[in-house]
Amino acid sequence: MRREEFIKTVSNKLKLIRTEYGITQEVMSEMLGISKKTLVETEKGRRELSWTEVIAVATVFEKSEVLQGITGGDASDVIHALAFEDRNIEYPPTMGGKVWWRLIDEKYGLKLQQNYVTGHYRLLDKDDCRLISSFSRDEVEEYRNSLGRQ
Repeated sequence: MRREEFIKTVSNKLKLIRTEYGITQEVMSEMLGISKKTLVETEKGRRELSWTEVIAVATVFEKSEVLQGITGGDASDVIHALAFEDRNIEYPPTMGGKVWWRLIDEKYGLKLQQNYVTGHYRLLDKDDCRLISSFSRDEVEEYRNSLGRQ
């Protein structure tokens, strides 16, 4: 999934997310810090949300089953994978991927997992701390191999 695809998907599901929470357009626009006109235009498919607006939706409505269905669990995982693509950062511990993650393999004591829904990959250390997230399996494996050679 690329950033543009994620933006388009969340934009297309915005009305469904709003309906899931049982709130009006006015209330949702206030919660997201956007105008009601912007919200209406997005819900009607006349515009897409910006990256910043998508992050606001994912943050404010993080418990949304609609969002979880789009992202395969925690939307912040997808946001991090997209925002930090091609960047090397340290992630906090995870729960080890109990629901949304398929274990591909373990090598050098590191777990390579793939998200069932979005298909993105992550690498976890022995404490289930995320070392890298990416939509490129090759990138994650290359990173793991570089650690294994140290």
